[in-house]
Amino acid sequence: DLKGIIQKIPYLKKLGIDVIWLCPVYRSPQEDNGYDISDYEDIYPGFGTMNDMKELIRICQKEGIRILMDLVVNHTSDQHKWFQEARKDKNNRYRDFYIWRKGKGGQPPNDLQSNFGGSAWEYSPETDEYYLHFYSKKQPDLNWENEELRQEIYRMMNKWLDLGIAGFRMDVIDLIGKMPDKKIKENGPKLHEYLKEMNQNTFGKRDAMTVGECWGATPEIAKLYTES
Repeated sequence: DLKGIIQKIPYLKKLGIDVIWLCPVYRSPQEDNGYDISDYEDIYPGFGTMNDMKELIRICQKEGIRILMDLVVNHTSDQHKWFQEARKDKNNRYRDFYIWRKGKGGQPPNDLQSNFGGSAWEYSPETDEYYLHFYSKKQPDLNWENEELRQEIYRMMNKWLDLGIAGFRMDVIDLIGKMPDKKIKENGPKLHEYLKEMNQNTFGKRDAMTVGECWGATPEIAKLYTES
C-alpha cells in the first residue's frame, strides 16, 4: 500500500532509484487490477487514502524521487459516476461520454470483438442500446469525440500534476481514436489530434514525461507519437 511505499523510500533512495512508477491506485472495483477506474480523483481504500498519496508525493519530492502514475483514459469502470448517469437515459448529460449504438435485428451493431473475448458490445436494457467495451463489459469505452469529456480528462490530469506527480504511463492510449462504425480500434485518424490537444492542455507545459502503451505502433507510426 502507499504507506508501505513510504516506509521503503530510504531503501529505494539507497538503491539509486529516482522514479517510481505506480500501477493504478485510483478508486476501483478491482475487476481488472485497478484498470477499471471508478473515481480518478480518489484512492482505492486497499492502498490507502488521498492524504497518504499526498504524503508519498511530499516525501518523494524531498528525497529527489519522482512519481509516474498509470492512467487509463480509454475506458472507465461501469461503476464510475459518468457511466452510472449515462446508462439512465439517452438525454442524460453524460450519455455522450460513452459510445452507444442501436442493435441490428436483436444483435450487436457489428462484429467488433473485445480484447478479452466475445463481442465488444454489451446490451443495456435501460435504453435498449449497446455500449462499446474493448475490454471487460465492466469497462465501457469513453467517447473521445466528445469535447466535454476530453476537457474533464485534462482537468483531472492537471489536478494530479499540480499535486506534484511527474507524469503518466498512458494505458492503451492508441485506442482513444477508435471509430467503431468503421471497425477501427488502434491508430484511428483522430488519435494524434487528440494527443496533441492533450499535450497542449496538460503535461506539454510542464517538466513532465509520458509513456504510451501502443500495441499497434510500427517504427513509422512511432514517429507520429513523438511529434504529438
